[in-house]
Amino acid sequence: MKLGTLKEGGRDGTLVLVSRDLSKAVRVSDIAPTLQAALDDWEDTAPRLAERYDQLMDGQLDGVFDLTPERLASPLPRAYQCLDGSAYLPHVRRVRKARGADLPESYLTDPLMYQAVSDGFLAPTDPIPLESLDHGADFEAEIAVITSDIPTGADAKTCAQHIELITLMNDVSLRLLIPNELSKGFGFLQSKPRSALAPVAVTPDELNDAWVDSVLHGPLVTTLNDTLFGQPNAGQDMQFSFAELLAHAAKTRPLSAGTLMGSGTIANQDPSVGASCLVEKRVLEMVEKGEASTPFLTTGDRVRIEMLDRDGQSIFGAIEQVVRCKA
Repeated sequence: MKLGTLKEGGRDGTLVLVSRDLSKAVRVSDIAPTLQAALDDWEDTAPRLAERYDQLMDGQLDGVFDLTPERLASPLPRAYQCLDGSAYLPHVRRVRKARGADLPESYLTDPLMYQAVSDGFLAPTDPIPLESLDHGADFEAEIAVITSDIPTGADAKTCAQHIELITLMNDVSLRLLIPNELSKGFGFLQSKPRSALAPVAVTPDELNDAWVDSVLHGPLVTTLNDTLFGQPNAGQDMQFSFAELLAHAAKTRPLSAGTLMGSGTIANQDPSVGASCLVEKRVLEMVEKGEASTPFLTTGDRVRIEMLDRDGQSIFGAIEQVVRCKA
């Protein structure tokens, strides 16, 4: 089933079921008013939502309405916790190369991860708000999963059973603020503003054979100003599955229902498929030409992130944002 959140009803919005083609929706407040409420009691709400979803698809429900992306907030407008891994090592290698750093051997067995902004997510059609163009704004096209409660010390097999929903994420990064923050040895803060999620989150069964062993397979397509920027396959070159990322996070603490885990920027070893962020393209330009020619984001730039199924149907809807700067 596909779930979305309308921009109504307060900070956490109003939960809706969304048709497979993303054209129709129906409110389900009698089951759960918000997605977080549904996740808090997932064992009870999931079967009832699934039954209602089947009725929606069969045309058996009253109250169904036409849906446009602009009506939707992110599926979770805010979350108790957002973590972001870096599971695609081709991306890590290229970004570190830009800083003149090698890839440590430990990165092959121990995931990189940081605690991301979770008190609010941009809606999928909201602008990307920048305070200054001098911060080197970049997009990062990612997959993300949303969990039910995961106990402390859960292994990857257990964590896999608690991945309830999958969506897309644009993890906005301010590249020129990152070096100073990392040099302090205490991680990201100012360099990681709010991210955006795709219009809907979907259950694993909705993905059929594209979801295998807690990895989503298929090209993640990013366009910049209506020009194809990259389409790496999310199922290739993922060093750690989502189950493994979650097990890493749960080693010493429980993960509450509604925890969101990002994959890190999707990247393949093959550079011909393009990139999922600007900094990767800049690194490749530096290697080939001695300098980067692709600029960071500027006012008016349009970023679109989307994944299509084998029939060309949008799975999650598109994250489609325009850059706006106060300065």
